[in-house]
Amino acid sequence: MKHLFIHLLKIKTSTVIVSKEFLSEEDTVLIIDDFLANGDASLGLYDIAQQANAKTAGIGIVVEKSFQNGHQRLEEAGLTVSSLCKVASLEGNKVTLVGEE
Repeated sequence: MKHLFIHLLKIKTSTVIVSKEFLSEEDTVLIIDDFLANGDASLGLYDIAQQANAKTAGIGIVVEKSFQNGHQRLEEAGLTVSSLCKVASLEGNKVTLVGEE
């Protein structure tokens, strides 16, 4: 295992493994995630980058559930977060985007 960086997600059993051959302290990574809810996936990828002593340029999110705490958790970890779409609410079978409330 000395050739791998590993992070285990806590809610469900998910393991992300990156070979040291592909990530080192010379690298700068931009983490891209499809959905941001509580931030566990992005924080897990950030943890892998930290294990490799790689720099993290930031986190790019496609759809952010702004009513959950993921954005706050990532910022508290010192990360810059940019989201393409921010969902304010999913109530009443309706998607409401931030700014449409």
